[in-house]
Amino acid sequence: MEIKANLVDIAQREIYPAKVIIKNQKILSVTKIKEVCSTYILPGFIDAHIHIESSMLPPSEFARLAVRHGTVGTVSDPHEIANVLGTKGVEFMLDNAEQVNFKFYFGASPCVPATPFETSGATLGVDEVKALLQKPQIKYLSEVMNFPGVINGDEEMLLKIKAARDLGKPVDGHAPGLRGDDLKHYIDAGITTDHEAFSYEEGLEKLRRGMKILIREGSAAKNFEALAPLINEHYAMLMFCSDDRHPNDLHHEHINRLVKRALAKGNDLFKVLQIACINPITHYDLDVGILKEGDSADFIEVDNLKDFSILKTVINGEVVAQNGQSNIDPVAIQKVNNFHTGTKKPEDFAMPLCENVEVIQAIDYELITHEKVVELPHFSTMSIGDPEHDILKISVVNRYADVLPAIAYVNGFGLKQGAIASSVAHDSHNIIAVGCSDEMISKAVNLIIRYKGGICAVTDTQEWVLPLEIAGIMSAGDGFSVAKEYENIDNIAKETLGSALSAPFMTLSFMALLVIPELKLSDKGLFDSRTFHFINSCKG
Repeated sequence: MEIKANLVDIAQREIYPAKVIIKNQKILSVTKIKEVCSTYILPGFIDAHIHIESSMLPPSEFARLAVRHGTVGTVSDPHEIANVLGTKGVEFMLDNAEQVNFKFYFGASPCVPATPFETSGATLGVDEVKALLQKPQIKYLSEVMNFPGVINGDEEMLLKIKAARDLGKPVDGHAPGLRGDDLKHYIDAGITTDHEAFSYEEGLEKLRRGMKILIREGSAAKNFEALAPLINEHYAMLMFCSDDRHPNDLHHEHINRLVKRALAKGNDLFKVLQIACINPITHYDLDVGILKEGDSADFIEVDNLKDFSILKTVINGEVVAQNGQSNIDPVAIQKVNNFHTGTKKPEDFAMPLCENVEVIQAIDYELITHEKVVELPHFSTMSIGDPEHDILKISVVNRYADVLPAIAYVNGFGLKQGAIASSVAHDSHNIIAVGCSDEMISKAVNLIIRYKGGICAVTDTQEWVLPLEIAGIMSAGDGFSVAKEYENIDNIAKETLGSALSAPFMTLSFMALLVIPELKLSDKGLFDSRTFHFINSCKG
């Protein structure tokens, strides 16, 4: 293959017309030419931290959508499926990823389960993590979410970190709001990155202490605006990431969107491209080419350096996407799962009357929640919440055993009728539901149980479901069709049921993530993530 275009040399900070010859998947030669070229070639984009499973697609289908946006690789933490199926789930991701021409790099997840205060489908202990780290596809130790354990010297957590460091593999962090001496202890343990900074001041402190910051813009957590001011001075220590991206968002855009937004703010082109294309390669030691002789032939072609419309994506010398169309063919997908709970009755979601209750306050575009105490009206001998004032019931149902659900109250979803439910509930992926009545919550939960995984919306007379037959968190269907189905059910939750959130299912999926402050709900009860203790919903 031979291509003539304006080559964007990020390392040398220059752009020049070049002829690039590709042979045997490698860049054979790069030669400056005097011809006038109308397009530009540059290294492809890399998502520096993402859970592929959150796209509700297996790696092979994720790749089909992502290459259209100039993405050539991802640094992927498989802890979602690991929480459901353990090492078997990680092996599924590795095997499926190898069937397509895309540069997937996975981590060994040290926090499976994320905490001991929830029920997961599997556990990855020290031995399992060590075994995974030995695999060549495993490039790093995934996000260390148990930052209290690190700070307090938890032996198992520190052994997992040591195992990665002994192999020379970096250790990813996860420390929302962590500052001061606690942050110092966390970094000193060997943590090298953080993607949870949600303010400029927090990001700056972490950078100054030597930690690399991943600017995150996902389907729920959106920190780009807060952290973008760091780009000009600290670009050498930054990367872009999605963390979690739902299929409809992946259908429309990926890291290319962050590049365009960063440039629109007046940032230097080469600094932005170093963040998007180069820094993940050097930090994680990825075998992704950067348009140098002898490199793997991985690059993208664009029509201009402002809008970054992707004309062509090339991986290992093969054109995997062109003019908005993916050239990656679907592959056969193995279905694996872990679902062992029976149907529920409306009375299983009943709550006794309580004058004042603790309420989880969901925040649009954030993973964090706030705590509030509200007075509930007394409609009967049992509480149904206060849907008129957006105080709804939220429930987490253990999907690995047939036990009674945990119940609490939530504000911010804004449902006017019905209920929504999902078996995507970070990180243990039990069933989570929010609704206006016990009957509607029960109906939604049972719909998820019937399909052994999925997301759904229900009213008194209708039901909509997107089945997720792979581990209850991914679809085995065509990625483009899944994106459309998800967009449809997401719109139903907003337009028909009345949710006030921009991404109700994504926000719902994080209401059970106990390592993110302030209040969350696990299958075992209402949890205060600041003190790492269960609390009572009833305040008197």
